[in-house]
Parts: sequence; C-alpha cells; structure tokens
Amino acid sequence: MKNILITGGAGFIGSHVALELLDSGYNVIVYDNLSNSSEESLKRVEELTGLSISFYKGDILDTNHVKEVLEKEKIEAVIHCAALKAVGESVKKPLLYYHNNITGTLSLLSAMEEVGVKNIIFSSSATVYGDPETVPITEDFPKGAPTNPYGWTKSMMEQIMTDLHTADPNWKVILLRYFNPIGAHKSGRIGEDPKGIPNNLLPYVTQVAIGKLPYLHVYGDDYDTHDGTGVRDYIHVVDLAKGHVKAIDNLDKLTGVEIFNLATGHGYSVLDIVKTFEKVNGVKIEYKIEGRREGDIDETYADASKAEKVLGWICDNGLEEMLEDSWRWQKNNPNGYEE
Repeated sequence: MKNILITGGAGFIGSHVALELLDSGYNVIVYDNLSNSSEESLKRVEELTGLSISFYKGDILDTNHVKEVLEKEKIEAVIHCAALKAVGESVKKPLLYYHNNITGTLSLLSAMEEVGVKNIIFSSSATVYGDPETVPITEDFPKGAPTNPYGWTKSMMEQIMTDLHTADPNWKVILLRYFNPIGAHKSGRIGEDPKGIPNNLLPYVTQVAIGKLPYLHVYGDDYDTHDGTGVRDYIHVVDLAKGHVKAIDNLDKLTGVEIFNLATGHGYSVLDIVKTFEKVNGVKIEYKIEGRREGDIDETYADASKAEKVLGWICDNGLEEMLEDSWRWQKNNPNGYEE
C-alpha cells in the first residue's frame, strides 16, 4: 500500500502526518480547503524531506471532486483529518460543526465507496469518552455523552464508519482517538498556526510568550484536580503522526473496526503546562484565572498500551520536549506561515 490521501493534510496534524509518511516511503496526496491551514506547511514538508506532495485544494463536501482525486491518484487508503476542531466554537456554532464534520465525512465516504477505496484511518478524539468515571481510559470504555458539539461530531462519525463496516465487511476502519496534541517538528519549520485567537492551550501559551497576546486565560481553578485546573493527556504531534504511519503499516493485518488511543498515559494540568513551559524555555507566562468554560471536564488521560501491543507504537517525547518544540516553532515563526 503506497498511495495515501490525507484530508486536511495542510493542517497542524495533517502536515506532520504527511512528513512522517514521506519519510517512511509512502506517496502522499493532500486534499485541503485551506480554511484553517496553509499550503506553506506542505512546501516546508517537501523541503524537510526532499520529496514531493500532490496537493489538491478542495472541500470534502464536494463529493465529485474527491472522487476524481481518488481515481486519478489511485488512492489505496485515506487518513481523514479534515474537520473543524475548536471545542468552545462548537458550543457557539453547532450547526457549522455538524454540517462541516458530519456532512463532509458522509461526502468523503460516499466518494470512497463509489471508487472502491475501503481503507480509512480516522482522526478521532478522546472527547468521545465524555466525562469518564475513572482514569486511565482504555479503548473498551463505553463511549460517553460528549460534553460539546465537536465531541458529538467525532462520536457520530465513528458510528457512521462502524455501521459502514457492518454493512460491508470489506471496509477496514481504524479509529485513532487522539488525546491533546502539542509540540512541533524538531526543525521548527512546521507547527500549529491557528487563524486568529487560538482556541487551544499551547498556541495560546506560545503567543503570550512571544508577546502577541497579553496573558493566558485559565478557565476554572475549582476542578477536582491537584491544583484545581483541568488535567489532560498531552502528546507530541510527531509521536501522534508516527501513530498514523504505524496504522498504515499494519492495515493489511487488521480486520474490521479497530480503535486505538494515541496518548502518553500521563495527565498534566493547565498550570503544570505553564510552569513547565517557563522552566524549560526561560519565559514568564502571565495568566488570569477566570470562570469555567462550558463543555470542559475535570480530568482525562489514557491507557495507550493497545497501540504499543498491536501496532508497535510508543511515544518518544515527554512534556519538556513538547514544550521546547512548541516554543522553537513560535520563536522561528512569530506570525506562523505568514512571514
């Protein structure tokens, strides 16, 4: 299996997946509407690898265009990363999220079915577990009630793909449940470049560090955690990307629907992140404690031992490396890809 299509491949996670796939000998084709990403990321991936990417600007809602690309490029498997992903925004704009994420996925799957491409690796999320009763979370935990529309879209997309396999066992579906990707490529050439005010913690921290934003909003200090701030399982984006390569490597051996947590298995609070960032990078982060944000939960971290056992995947980077690499990217690219 050589020709791999990445939807949303110019984004933060997609660009790192593209780089790791190229370095592992795969041919990479990217399909992205560039609504929250930049084609510059792919140019830099090509520079870093010395290899080329076939890029198509398009929206997965355009079923016919997706079908044309699948046929033209003789795609053998799809890594589906294209989605809107901000929890807070999803609470404010649920219809936008349901339409883009779910209708877009239905469009993509319809195109794949028509062409006969029945291998998909899906960029899912820990949000499908809802507010778990206990931690660490394993893949056999029941899916909970997600606490926000973004989480519901991921849960529904998982169900759609599972139902598709039930109807046609020729489909191979791998659901990769990400925890919290942070960090950047060690080169400092590709990283997270949010449009406007960041919705996620780390780009917000780095933009405070570089002086683009005055302080970090810490939403809630009354959670049931060691310091009152929310605890999450942060994973280096390069380790996450390598998880996708391992999924492709093992696709022929897997059958049916497989679920894997991609995480480190360690939980860190918002203030842990702030203090560790300050320590490893020597930069002070100003922050203010504010009220809780709707849709957030106390604590979540994973057991990722299944991915190690079945796929041979492990994390190589700890929290300090994640925060050093995040800062290197931001320092080298103060305005992201728009230099």
